[in-house]
Amino acid sequence: MRILGITLPENKRMEIGLTVVYGIGRSRALHILKSVKVDPGTKPKNLTVDQENAIRKLIEGFKIEGDLKREVGSNIKRLKDIKTYRGMRHARHLPARGQRTKTNSRTVRGNVRKTMGSGRRKEEKT
Repeated sequence: MRILGITLPENKRMEIGLTVVYGIGRSRALHILKSVKVDPGTKPKNLTVDQENAIRKLIEGFKIEGDLKREVGSNIKRLKDIKTYRGMRHARHLPARGQRTKTNSRTVRGNVRKTMGSGRRKEEKT
């Protein structure tokens, strides 16, 4: 089954398979399936054509994939342009929501290790 150019995994349950689409999480997937009256445990290969079309029509009403990514990017760019605290944190690739940075900010910084012993190679014994 394809939705807006994205192929859903055939062997996963629908509630999990729909989360492949950027902008659809577990709760939104369950909401979509509930409103279309499809069992969340159904697999995409077992859906009827009518069910597929109903799901596709409902999903097209949401802002997902490219539009959502563009909106999020423009929001971050706006924060950077007006030089807010959050915008400056985004520009410096640091956590923007108050997390500590002495430890545990590896995800946002890209796993950078800046301590002395971390990048040093062991000397070869001759």
